Amino acid sequence: MRSLFTVPAMLLVSAGLVLPAMAKDRPVTDQERTKLEEAVKAAGCTGGKMEFDDDKATAHPAGKFEVDDAMCGNQKHDLVFDTDFKMLSKKPD
Repeated sequence: MRSLFTVPAMLLVSAGLVLPAMAKDRPVTDQERTKLEEAVKAAGCTGGKMEFDDDKATAHPAGKFEVDDAMCGNQKHDLVFDTDFKMLSKKPD
């Protein structure tokens, strides 16, 4: 009976160690930040936490920029831009 719990537990522990290593988010560069701030402003928003998601396995093989908690009017939104700084999505947070 003990081995029934040991294998799933080991799989969960292994997944916990591997998944963080697979995360591909990185801070934006100063040059990217300038362009991303312009794109956020063009969307009618300000601020937010900016990062680049370099996960090649997503629907955006070149990666994408994410802006979490940008203020758009009186509400926070999560914004996603492609590598040309074109908006892909704008979702209320």
